[in-house]
Amino acid sequence: MNARDDAWFDDAAGSLVRPYALTGGRTRATDNFGLDLITLVVAMSSPADVVGMEPEYAGIVRLCQQPLSVAEVASHMELPLPVVKVMLSDLIERNHVLYRTATPMTEAPNLHTLQAVLDGIRKL
Repeated sequence: MNARDDAWFDDAAGSLVRPYALTGGRTRATDNFGLDLITLVVAMSSPADVVGMEPEYAGIVRLCQQPLSVAEVASHMELPLPVVKVMLSDLIERNHVLYRTATPMTEAPNLHTLQAVLDGIRKL
């Protein structure tokens, strides 16, 4: 066998580690933080604080030095969304990441308030 025969995979194949192996096979977080696609996450730890952390978790902390949505983190990390949600939940539990969910639709202004705003704009 030569060196060419030993290369049984290529760079386009991606990581040889299955994404769910990164989370210990978990597909859902143990705590429900309500993470969805537009939830914003930001690192509370500096990149220097990730020494000894698993590489993928450290990558998320380094990536989230500026606020990003969960969808953006998944895209940058090139991992499935459920895996990233579990990893972010782990980082939230360890106080490495802070999150902020969007305002639920139940807390949206009522029809009376919206009508008052519209009437005010019309008077301008």
